[in-house]
Parts: sequence; C-alpha cells; structure tokens
Amino acid sequence: MGFNCGIVGLPNVGKSTLFNALAVTASAEAENFPFCTIEPNIGKVAVLDERLNRIAEISKPEKTVSTQLEFVDIAGLVRGASQGEGLGNQFLANIREVDAIIHVLRCFADNNVAHVEGGVDPVRDAETVETELMLADMESLERQITLLTKKVRGGDKEGIKQLELAEKALEILEDGQPLRCMGLAEGHGRGLRMLHMLTAKPVLYVCNVDEADATTGNALTEKVANMAAEQGAETVVISAKIEAEVSQLSDEVEKAEFLDALGLSEPGLVQVIRAGFRLLDLITFFTTGPKESHAWTVRRGAKAPKAAGIVHTDFERGFICAETITCDDFVACGGEQGARDAGKMRQEGKDYVVEDGDILLVRFNV
Repeated sequence: MGFNCGIVGLPNVGKSTLFNALAVTASAEAENFPFCTIEPNIGKVAVLDERLNRIAEISKPEKTVSTQLEFVDIAGLVRGASQGEGLGNQFLANIREVDAIIHVLRCFADNNVAHVEGGVDPVRDAETVETELMLADMESLERQITLLTKKVRGGDKEGIKQLELAEKALEILEDGQPLRCMGLAEGHGRGLRMLHMLTAKPVLYVCNVDEADATTGNALTEKVANMAAEQGAETVVISAKIEAEVSQLSDEVEKAEFLDALGLSEPGLVQVIRAGFRLLDLITFFTTGPKESHAWTVRRGAKAPKAAGIVHTDFERGFICAETITCDDFVACGGEQGARDAGKMRQEGKDYVVEDGDILLVRFNV
C-alpha cells in the first residue's frame, strides 16, 4: 500500500525545488518560468525512524528497510484552471490521484523570480488554488448528480445514499467551503473518495521563505498560519533553497554542522514527513527477523489482518493471528525470545487494532 502527497501551488513558488530536496533527486527541473513541470515527477522518500534502528541492532538482520512516503510534483496551477487554462485539466487529473495535498506558498520577495499574479501574497495564492479546486468539484458533482438521479429513478437503491451525499457536498461548495472543512470528509470519507472530490483531501501548507527567515518565519508565514488555523490545517515553514543545499550533503556530520550554523535543529524534510504522517493519519509497525527488519505504514485504526496484508497479500487472506510485541518491550527484553520469556508477547486476533510501534509476527494458513 502506498501513500502519496501531491505538491501543488502556483507556478514559481518553489514546488520543484522542494521536490528535488525531498526526493534527493534532480529529476524535476527547477527553472524560473511557469509550467516547467509538465509531467508529474514522483519521488519516494525514506521515513527515518530511530525505532527501526534499535530493532535492527538487536535482530542483526541482513538488511533494514525503512517505510516510505511518495511525493508527486504536479504542474503549477493558474487562475482559470477549472476551465482548462494553463495546464489546468492535467493538474486536476493528477491531483485526483493523490491521498493528500502539500500546498507550497511563496512567502519571500525576489525581483529576479517572477510571480504569476504580479506580487507576493500567499493567502491570495492559496485562495486562488482553492477556488479552482472547488469549481472543479462543483462541475464534477453536477455531472454526477445528473447520472445518479437517472439511476435512482431507474430503481437503483444503492444510488440513493450516493445522490444524497453528492447533493449535500454541492450545497457546501456553493456556500464557499471546501469539503474537508465541514466535517463531511470524516463522516463520509469513503463516499467522497468514490466521488473523487478534490477539496475533501487533507492539506498541509508549506511556507517557502528566504534563508534568513527559515528559523523564525515572517509576516507572510504568520498570515498563512492564521488562515490554516481557521481551516484546522497545519503549516510548516521551510526554505526550499536550504533544503536543496542540505540534500546535496552526503555526510551526516556535515549536514548537522550546516544546519546548526543556520540555527536549524533538523532538515525541513523531517518536518514535512512528520506533518505528512499526521495529515494522512498514518502509523508505523514493524516486522523483524534474521533476514530483514522492515518498517511498514498503515492508516490509524487498521486491524491486524489489514496490516498483515501490507506485508504480503497471503498474510491477510490466510490470517490466523499476530504475535505482537511493542517496540519498547522488544528493546527492553533484548529481542523476541526475551519478550516471550517475560510474557510481553501477545497473541492478537482478527479484531486487534494495530498500534504505532507494534512488532508483528503473523501466523497464517493459505
């Protein structure tokens, strides 16, 4: 199971520079002109987790595998995208495929970098993108309501709830609210996903600032923070330029010294990944043995068979039970056998809800 975040925003706000830093790749051009990113670039980023290192120190496996988040660099959107302006149709198609949105906002002034709207105003930019997504959702819902109405008239009972949800969603959008702000996404998440609603996707605002403002932010990032608070969203302040420089350093000591000189305790990448996990409501569980220690990602609330299926589809199909140890107990007891001897290993069935940090040994029969 993969989880991906689409990096979106107006042209020339630093999306591709951020993507390059996040994915530690030069595959996405970062040039000073609109629509440089035409096809969406995809990069998978290892999620560093100190717990995995502690597990591996005890298990001494042949290899260690971190869990990953996927980032998608999507073409810049402009006003009128919902009507096909710029690369609007492509932008909207690409963003429908991601699980969450990382919305990059320009919070720096630079006369050498053109702004598509003629001046720097991150709140206005956020509203421009949001408006286009809302318009696209409204157009999509109107088409779906027409089709669903015909199905219901034809006796399709399953279409009744879907039609009610679509009509409610359209009312919310016509009232000027994105669907994620109205509690509708939480109560009807699966239905909204079936309707492919753009504004139901969770959003993280990333404020791209100059190097001098990377530690404290500025007046523009404060405005974004206020806007995000009203929406119940999160913000992260980073300098894409700094992240690009950090990504080019291979030595960890050198990285730490570079960040320390700038007054930063960690790369912005770490903040974005941490926020991305919260955004997608993800947790990490582990498997470990002599061949491999592996971190896996699952949505919070997933039951043991679902988690087992992420490791291998046969594990879910033939799930019997999961022998479970918390990471803390595994480390404290010196490994699996020590945890067994101390009575810290539990046998959990199909209804067990996996917790963050669980180490699972799946028993199955196909």
